[in-house]
Amino acid sequence: MAETPLSIKALIESGVHFGHRASLWNPKMRPYVYGRRKFIHIIDVRETVRGILRAKKFLKQVAAEGNLVLFVGTKRQASETIQTQADRCGMPYISERWLGGTLTNFETIRSRLRRLEELEKVMEGELLQTYSKKMQASLAREYHKMYRNLNGLRKMDRYPAAMVVVDPRKEKNAVREARKLGVVSIALIDTDSDPDEVDLPIPGNDDSIRSIDLIVSYLADAVAEGVKERESNKYDGEQEQAEDVVAEEKAAADAE
Repeated sequence: MAETPLSIKALIESGVHFGHRASLWNPKMRPYVYGRRKFIHIIDVRETVRGILRAKKFLKQVAAEGNLVLFVGTKRQASETIQTQADRCGMPYISERWLGGTLTNFETIRSRLRRLEELEKVMEGELLQTYSKKMQASLAREYHKMYRNLNGLRKMDRYPAAMVVVDPRKEKNAVREARKLGVVSIALIDTDSDPDEVDLPIPGNDDSIRSIDLIVSYLADAVAEGVKERESNKYDGEQEQAEDVVAEEKAAADAE
């Protein structure tokens, strides 16, 4: 998928500037509010762009250094986008439910992933037929539940360096665990949330599917760029190393 160019027109068309009702706002979001229209706060799109640019620069660096970025968004409007964009840039994600301890009790999550792999082997092989119908149904329920909650974490073989969040108010447990472990949080944050809870806020509509899709695609682009840069540098390094070996062998042959 080609990189999505940053466009103020596209942001406005996606409805990124529509906040919540003025009566529901968090006063700490004041610096990001442009004004009010019919009891609805209007977000300053210039602040949205600044947030996106800061986040893209940081995420590209994180990925280029070989670190993981965890994408989190479990609300209905964000779930599909989070899965699609995280898959596109090869990063782990949570799009259904945040399991308590996903970060702070990481070893337990890894053990549950191993259990998921065991269940997959059972479900795909002939061993399943050796169980009773009742047991088969029980295993199937366990498998589908675990797959739904854990499938996106298969690539998370270590702690992430950063976490992209849609709606930190909804994902407060994820944000809390990230802060406890020093994982940098980047969040699409609406006018009803506290920007102090995250490290890099991107003010914008976190209820619109189009707004979420556009913002998350920008961030996934940055991660993909970082991954590509790292792979390119790795390839160049391997080429140089191979050339050095050839040169050393040639020198040794000439000496003989």
